[in-house]
Amino acid sequence: MLFRGGFFISNLTNIEDNSNFKKHDKIAFLGPNGTFTHEAASTLQGELVSYCSIPSVMNSVVDDTCDKCIVPIENSIEGPVGITLDFLANQINLNIEKEIIIPISHNLLIDRGSNNENISVDNVKVVYSHSQALAQCQNYLETHNMKTHFTLSTAAAAKSIKGQAEIAAIGTLKAAEIYDLDILDSNIHDIKNNQTRFIILSKNKSKMTTNDKTSILFSLFDDNPGGLHDILGVFAENNVNLTKIESRPSKEGLGKYIFFVDFEGHQDSEIIKDILKIIKTKTSFLKILGSYPIAK
Repeated sequence: MLFRGGFFISNLTNIEDNSNFKKHDKIAFLGPNGTFTHEAASTLQGELVSYCSIPSVMNSVVDDTCDKCIVPIENSIEGPVGITLDFLANQINLNIEKEIIIPISHNLLIDRGSNNENISVDNVKVVYSHSQALAQCQNYLETHNMKTHFTLSTAAAAKSIKGQAEIAAIGTLKAAEIYDLDILDSNIHDIKNNQTRFIILSKNKSKMTTNDKTSILFSLFDDNPGGLHDILGVFAENNVNLTKIESRPSKEGLGKYIFFVDFEGHQDSEIIKDILKIIKTKTSFLKILGSYPIAK
């Protein structure tokens, strides 16, 4: 059964609270149009500006070319986005203002014309997409005996099949809308709980709400055995829930790491202020990445 491209998009674009966003805001995102990042960015109010790399997305806010930016920070299957974490640690000083979590849905797309009106999944023998999308749909592709070809992005795959008969792309619903494609089959990924978390960065700080999260990063003293245990104990003693802990190489030598921690609460609350003061005395470096509402 064919679904017209864009059929599902209108529901997605209304799921986020955009009260801190203005129509004239310029929001940088990792392009091109039709990627999952573009899909997440489309839930925000403002003018979307496409960039070709995560560093260029972030730097557009640093140099005031854009007001905000949105970048992926982790995927439920692939794990953390290393370049995002590294830039937050070493290259930029921006605040996390908001987070968005979207389900990653891989869909089999075909051109609306090109004699594809009566095509079925079994007629498709060649599929184009990004390597990660193809890998996440491997069982489906093997079951239907489809040959695969790599593209730079799922959006590039969607664009490349225009005018092609019996050739499909794996891409987003947004790509189907943009490139006027039909959805031959939906949700074809092998693992169904695939989600990506995106963060919105700006030079602004979010006001405290009743349901906030704070993100920090820190480094430990070299000669402090049990240092990480001591820091985690501070949260436990104050009944503050940790929602994530991630380590990344500090790039200063083997065995040296930076720790990224997310926990419930806002940095302006008294209990979190006290916790951060204690942690500062137990670390060689502490950076607050921002406090922001927990994604719905």
